[in-house]
Amino acid sequence: MAFLKPSGFSLPSVISPSENKKSQDIEVSSPPSDSVSTLAWSSQADFLAAGSWDSTVGLYVIDNAGNSQKRATYAHSGPVLGVCWAKDGTQVISGGEDNAAQLYDLQSGQSMQVAAHNAPIKCVKWIDAHGGLLATGSWDKSLKLWDLRSQNPVVTLELPERCYSMDVVFPLMVIGCASRKINVVDLKEPNKPSQTIESSLKMQTRTIACFPSADGFATGSVEGRVAITFLDEKARRNSDNYTFRCHRKEDPPPKKLNSYVFAVNDIKFHPIHGTFSTAGADGTISFWDKDSRTRLRGLEAAPAPISCTAFNRTGSILAYAVGYDWSKGYTGNKPGLANKIMLHACTDEEVKKRSKK
Repeated sequence: MAFLKPSGFSLPSVISPSENKKSQDIEVSSPPSDSVSTLAWSSQADFLAAGSWDSTVGLYVIDNAGNSQKRATYAHSGPVLGVCWAKDGTQVISGGEDNAAQLYDLQSGQSMQVAAHNAPIKCVKWIDAHGGLLATGSWDKSLKLWDLRSQNPVVTLELPERCYSMDVVFPLMVIGCASRKINVVDLKEPNKPSQTIESSLKMQTRTIACFPSADGFATGSVEGRVAITFLDEKARRNSDNYTFRCHRKEDPPPKKLNSYVFAVNDIKFHPIHGTFSTAGADGTISFWDKDSRTRLRGLEAAPAPISCTAFNRTGSILAYAVGYDWSKGYTGNKPGLANKIMLHACTDEEVKKRSKK
């Protein structure tokens, strides 16, 4: 069945903002049967794609009151690890542990394989340049760029290690790899060898996100730290690069005997204001201003880790997935653990930069 825009659908998102309480956030109906690994919004309307460990991609329509309806589902033959939308919003692309990328067409309701690797595809990103390209990053230590009119990749780049995370803000592409390696690709000349640098964080990279200005990136690690990295040599000389701790807890006073460190599972930049959010295995989300180096606001803790997040195209809604993040293997997947997708209406206090004093 074709995925059609519902009658009366309004493009602007006007979910009433809550007062920073997750209890007022809206739960998406009919979530996947297993943890959500990846979320992505269409750039053309409030359509949300959710990839899951249950090997499916669910497509949801969100109306202007925040109500959700699952309009389509398609399947991989293994867990889905990455999902993105083509620029025109008519096609969804996903990659997973079946070593394949699938394209789902909203109008025809049909899916087809469009890319392949020799190991699971961890990340997929759409590049709105060179006529439109699909980027796939894999655990086979390669990055491939695909023109979907061809069966073979137009560019194949060897990575120093397995791809764990990837982001694109043209012309910048950054790929976070195993062993703390980060590859930087200039998409104006994608055939040129990429630059490999080492993360300034001491532990494994979990997530990476380009600055909206495409002059640097933020990295999150399993050790509850974030690194802000500018690529400009002058910025590096001026010590504009820095790291900070987040997603950590201590025993309540008066004991304070133990400190608990949680992975930073996701980083997303706001599409309008350029601030960013971090989501952690501690079940919390925080909003930050990288330029003033301040934490803007945080949300109440969820009953399980936040595995992934996504801002819609206007930045008025933050979708986030609550569920097991598989950081402790199958033994950590306890019965009764929360598994849901939530919609949070963003407020100015959370996402607007602080005015300089």
